[in-house]
Amino acid sequence: MNKIAPAIIVLSQNSVALARKLSSILPGAIIHGLTGRTSGVDVSFTNFGETLRELFAQGTPLIGICAAGILIRTLAPLISDKRQEPPVLAVAEDGSAVVPLLGGLNGVNDLARRVAEVLNTQAAITTTGDIRFRTALLSPPPGYHLANPEDAKKFISDLLAGAQVKLEGTAPWLSNSQLPINPEGNLTIRVTENCVNSTVDCLVYHPKTVAIAIDHADVTLETIQELLNSANIAPVSIAGIFAPITIASHPIIHTLVNTYGVPARFFPSHQLAENIALAATGTDGKLISQSSHIAIAISPQPLDPETIGQPQGRLAIIGTGPGSSQWMSPEVKEILKSATDLVGYKTYLDLVGALAVGKQRHESDNREEIARATMALDLAASGRYVVVVSSGDPGIYAMAAAVFEVLDLHHKPEWDNIDIHVAPGISAMQAAAATIGAPLGHDFCAISLSDILKPWSVITQRITAAAQADFVMAFYNPVSKERTWQLAEARDILLQYRKPQTPVVLGRNLGRPGQSVKVITLDQLAPDVADMRTVIIVGSSQTRMINRPNSNVYVYTPRRYH
Repeated sequence: MNKIAPAIIVLSQNSVALARKLSSILPGAIIHGLTGRTSGVDVSFTNFGETLRELFAQGTPLIGICAAGILIRTLAPLISDKRQEPPVLAVAEDGSAVVPLLGGLNGVNDLARRVAEVLNTQAAITTTGDIRFRTALLSPPPGYHLANPEDAKKFISDLLAGAQVKLEGTAPWLSNSQLPINPEGNLTIRVTENCVNSTVDCLVYHPKTVAIAIDHADVTLETIQELLNSANIAPVSIAGIFAPITIASHPIIHTLVNTYGVPARFFPSHQLAENIALAATGTDGKLISQSSHIAIAISPQPLDPETIGQPQGRLAIIGTGPGSSQWMSPEVKEILKSATDLVGYKTYLDLVGALAVGKQRHESDNREEIARATMALDLAASGRYVVVVSSGDPGIYAMAAAVFEVLDLHHKPEWDNIDIHVAPGISAMQAAAATIGAPLGHDFCAISLSDILKPWSVITQRITAAAQADFVMAFYNPVSKERTWQLAEARDILLQYRKPQTPVVLGRNLGRPGQSVKVITLDQLAPDVADMRTVIIVGSSQTRMINRPNSNVYVYTPRRYH
């Protein structure tokens, strides 16, 4: 069963209301609408084919409120493995028809039934076994794993031909179906946590009922595998790894998570492994194996790890780029999709757009970096997935340094267990440079003209040194309401080492409404040409301008220094 939130694709404004109705029953669903033909959607797109194929390749379930044919023709080049393809569903514009097209092994029929129910219609399910037996043997519900899908085709064919099946083990989704269950049946469905041999006459389902608990980081994967082998436990029956939060960051946790493909969940206080295992499996759980610092317990029903303990807190500090979504990296988009909380200056949070839908926003003033970083760390320590949002690159005059400063100078023990990650973005100086040519084509440096966090004497020293070294310079934070004289003084220093006609690039509101990029000369640089949304690039002695037709100009710094 696919657990990724679906994308609802709409091509006309007439479909938006229906899309909203469907998104209300599908947590996390994002409505994608065709630019120029839709409004009030979560994400706009201009190329239907590219968008659909990209989402499909990412494994995103697709609900197209459009003709089935256009979905089929668009996705046809990508259809190759029915075990991997996500659900694809066509819904008529008036909601009268719901047609599952692809993803039979990943829950498309169940998705179709949910959609049809809210639309008060019947899903056009054509899978014979699903219709006859009211269950999909090839796509078990969450919490169950089919061990031998290669045998299922003949098994289902035999059932359709009149064979009967005996059920060994407990699985309500099977016992409540319309399967021809008979204790004397010549076919067998076995539900078990144990490693067993499967055959064409026996489908084996492993329920995720097993909890592995550790209470110390000094355990090994080999010891755990020996315990599983001695208890004859199938690894796919493991539901999760459970441990005290104090060892959440230890490599053994990540090793176990990656080896068994299950989540790790944590308990706030230190407990013995056997107590953790029993807490994870509930009042009916039973210990089946244990060793030093390790315990394995089993529950009568499949476990949902998301309801047990808490996850390891995660904190990502991301850069959205200068502003427009096309400059936001795929990594950043994926982080934003997974996050629970967004922390940042309101202007920067607004840049996230539809990716902020369903997230808890924590807005603060742009000058409250330390308080913002502290709040983000505290939220993450509680088990949240927190994203601190910066524009540009988070490590360049932005929140990444603030977070690590707080982590270093205002340490709290609970922060030690947070998984911290920095995701880079396109910086303002890169965006400005790309828009006008290649002014950063040779050695360059970046200097902030704000003297809030460092004295102006240090700034002038650095400008002088960079000018003497003939660096191209990118000036951040050049002018604010309270600071209007620093830029003029910086210019006067530069004029001691640069010609008055040295090219200067002014990039303002890059990637946002009102973007402007223009070129002036150094002697024209004055406080009234810039503000806090402007990045300034001052050329070196080698930087050149190329005048083009229609008053266009390029600026570049040659790679060879003369």
